[in-house]
Amino acid sequence: MKTVINIFSTIALSSVVMFASCKKDYGNLNSPTGEQFLNNASASELNNLVSGTESGMRNNMAFYLDDVCTIGREGYRFSPSEPRYLTDLLGANNAVLSGSNFYINNPWSARYRVVKNCNLLIQAAQNSSLITTAEKSGYIGFARTIKAYELLLNLNLTYTNGIRIDVADPDHLGPIVQYNEALQSIAALLDSGKTDLANATVSFPLAGFTKFNDAAGLMQVNRAIAARVAVYRQKWDESLTDLSESFFGLARDLDLGVSHVFGTGSGDQLNPAFIPQNQNGEVRVAHPSFAADIAANDDRINKATLRNTTASLSGLSSNRDVWVYTSSTAPMPIIRNEELILIYAEANIQANNFAEAIKAINRIRTSHNLAAYGGAQTKDALINEMLQQKRYSLFYEGHRWIDLRRYNKLNTLPIDRPGDDVWDKFPLPVTEQ
Repeated sequence: MKTVINIFSTIALSSVVMFASCKKDYGNLNSPTGEQFLNNASASELNNLVSGTESGMRNNMAFYLDDVCTIGREGYRFSPSEPRYLTDLLGANNAVLSGSNFYINNPWSARYRVVKNCNLLIQAAQNSSLITTAEKSGYIGFARTIKAYELLLNLNLTYTNGIRIDVADPDHLGPIVQYNEALQSIAALLDSGKTDLANATVSFPLAGFTKFNDAAGLMQVNRAIAARVAVYRQKWDESLTDLSESFFGLARDLDLGVSHVFGTGSGDQLNPAFIPQNQNGEVRVAHPSFAADIAANDDRINKATLRNTTASLSGLSSNRDVWVYTSSTAPMPIIRNEELILIYAEANIQANNFAEAIKAINRIRTSHNLAAYGGAQTKDALINEMLQQKRYSLFYEGHRWIDLRRYNKLNTLPIDRPGDDVWDKFPLPVTEQ
């Protein structure tokens, strides 16, 4: 980490100029410095940091998705120029995951760059005399919420190998914190952000948060992320409380939520997870089990469309493209109501409120052309049903590997080549070891 963090003082603000879709006048940011923003920043300068933070959240997300979705056997990344997608990530021919490779270093560093931006935003807001106390709370609440989310993504990768929570001082980094303690710290950070936002008055230029860019909306996003963290911590009652304060709703649009957005404008970036259908060479294909295991008439089959010809590489093959991100400017969900409904189902299953859980499961099933649930009304059966619905509703959004790991079900994932492995975590980057 030290190597990565040390360069933040010069690059953390570089993402500020990238988010052209916010259509803001960023002024002269050719060589901004941390001190420039920390010295009594104006609202305009703080908004630049907010926009830059949102922009930076998108960086290297395709690597993250390929990591978790490949190990979780949602799909495969066929890349003739990069064999490690099919060797290291799958454990082929005695290959193992390495802390020196792109699949951990790139997403890890990108997330901590955003954390650095958040730390800078918090300090700049605290130091500014040009904004009100309520505005300070808004900037700080936003920063703490995003910081918690970014830390969670890295923790999803390294799991029991832990992460660093305290990286505010590049010369005196905090220790590696183990999984449960890290989750607790992330939950506490979200709670702090909630308190900040409760006392805030603010409206931000957030392109991917269009319905949630004021203090009340950001509070709902904060609690949505908190609900996810709570189920990871097996805090079922807390999760239900968090959902009640979020944008969750059984009758609400399944896609309601916040997303990474992309654009074609100068300085913006395209969705890195988009690959056209039926392409040869560089492709992202669905695991064959996706179509084999899906229920008849389930419209989520459209997330993995049939190819004109089967794609094959290194002893693996698939006749379906991943078709979740259907254009170069398609949004990439951060968190949305369909996930929250399934979190609601999970928390109610674990609380033995089976009737309420089935109500949530049926909201998902009937939305995707399936009949209402008719299986056994037992905890084990309903957990399996909930996981099945999450598999298809959140396909290639980065959840299946983490969910099966939480339920000690990684051994249910298919092994397609003799000797392949299903990893439960990534090593820490070599700079952290």
